Amino acid sequence: MGLVGCRDGISTLAVEVGGLRELTDPFVVPGPSGLAVRARLRVSETDAAVLRKVGAFLGSLAAHDLAVRCRQALEHDATSWARRKRELSEVSSARWAGSITKATHDQWSLARRCQAAEKGWLRGQIARIEARLARPLGARADKRERLPRGYGSRAEWHAKSRRLHVLRDRLAGLEADWAAGRVHVVRGGKQPARLRHRLYEAGLDERAWRERWHAARMFLAGDGESGKRLGNETIRITETGQVAIKLPAILAHLANAPHGRYILQATAQFRHRGEEWADRITNNRAVAYRIHLDTVRSRWYVTASWQRTPVPPLPLEAALARGLVAVDMNDDHLAAWHLDMHGNPVGEPRRFFYDLSGSTSHRDAQIRHALTRLLHHTRRCGAAAIAIEDLDFTDGKTREKYGRNKRFRRLISRFPTARLKARLTTMAAEQGVAIVAVDPAYTSRWGAQHWQQPLTTTTRKTSRHDAAAVAIGRRALGHPIRRRTAPPRTHQSDGYGHRTAQAGSETRRREETRPRLPGPRTRCVPPGSGANAGDQRAQHRSGHAAEQQSWHQDSLPLSL
Repeated sequence: MGLVGCRDGISTLAVEVGGLRELTDPFVVPGPSGLAVRARLRVSETDAAVLRKVGAFLGSLAAHDLAVRCRQALEHDATSWARRKRELSEVSSARWAGSITKATHDQWSLARRCQAAEKGWLRGQIARIEARLARPLGARADKRERLPRGYGSRAEWHAKSRRLHVLRDRLAGLEADWAAGRVHVVRGGKQPARLRHRLYEAGLDERAWRERWHAARMFLAGDGESGKRLGNETIRITETGQVAIKLPAILAHLANAPHGRYILQATAQFRHRGEEWADRITNNRAVAYRIHLDTVRSRWYVTASWQRTPVPPLPLEAALARGLVAVDMNDDHLAAWHLDMHGNPVGEPRRFFYDLSGSTSHRDAQIRHALTRLLHHTRRCGAAAIAIEDLDFTDGKTREKYGRNKRFRRLISRFPTARLKARLTTMAAEQGVAIVAVDPAYTSRWGAQHWQQPLTTTTRKTSRHDAAAVAIGRRALGHPIRRRTAPPRTHQSDGYGHRTAQAGSETRRREETRPRLPGPRTRCVPPGSGANAGDQRAQHRSGHAAEQQSWHQDSLPLSL
């Protein structure tokens, strides 16, 4: 067992004993710093032809700039950046060149971050395999000594030893690339490039693949500028939805408007957050636009994005003042339970189901609908916060941790923890609901141990997930998951019986005598509830007034 201390109203694990890891404090998740909305463009054939030409030309410039940046590796500086931008400005424009170079730098930086993440993953895998190879065959795991289990057979041991050499070679090559500053990126994405070699499995022919490939490599993105007309000089969208594009210098002959601009016949109408978007362009605040083609639906879309002034998150005490709704995220549903500020479950548990099978858009829609129902339930309960687990399954998707349990590894691999958290944070910010993230350690185990049976009644069957939601909520509120805390053995009365106390250390008058209420409930004052209930000397002892004085007539004097 670990020693649990209380600091600033938050229960933390101060000492790690017997294999229990240290718990992190709950925190309020900051709100989103940017927004993006999308609208469909019902373009004509002429507009589509112009967009394809402009996107293909700018995409070729972006591919060339990315290749130059990758060759520079770690030798890149501000001078080389300015040189690349001047070269691009001669054939396009200064603003198009700025957007292309910025996108190039973002892609190169993302590749470097992915390399760092892959190095950490490879080192973790190598260390885990080495530890298991050092154990005898069939050896069980020892949690107290922190020793992993051994491999089940000699064949598996041999296969893992070969895989260890492969991972070491990968790590050596990756470290060499990292030291030299080399990155391996594909303009348009690695997935469409690899799809070329398995067209039959994807149900595509070469023509359909090339259309998808060219659409992914097009570049039609313009960065916003505050103070400029409508917040963007490259791609402009007026309040009425008129879309105008600044053409590159080589394609200026395609312009149908003054100053080398092309105005689309299609209009853009932002249904979602349209008022906020209109307020920004009216005040000439920066709005970035990106036009792209969805080859599956054969539709053109425009995406508007802008940055928000980050709103400081509420203090944890203010967010939890009205209680919260605790949520346990599962593979097919969200288990939620409303808890008051004292950590007591209120009402009945709720479950919000979703289906993670099918396409990406279907899964995203299912998650969005489940979160919408969760937010409506939170508003009806009167709570101002939602408690969730700060889950990260990055280290738990490999066979080295869960063995041959392919079903469980497949389950956590498809579980959208990052997307669900990002969606919930964005949607909750619009509803004025705070998101409190807690450490996920032992919530399911301790919730089932301390809350599943007490919350089960003849009319309600509490599941393990419902009990885990209660544990998550109590941890967010700063209460221990355990329902009651037993005093030391020497402080227990009744022959070392099981006496417990629920009053916390901050509760006033907790050391005073608590009156008992024995006997039947009648209209008279029950025993132990009178004015002297707390005075132990007044309980049926001579010389003290009783709690309930009975009337009697004095005896007659003998002189009468």
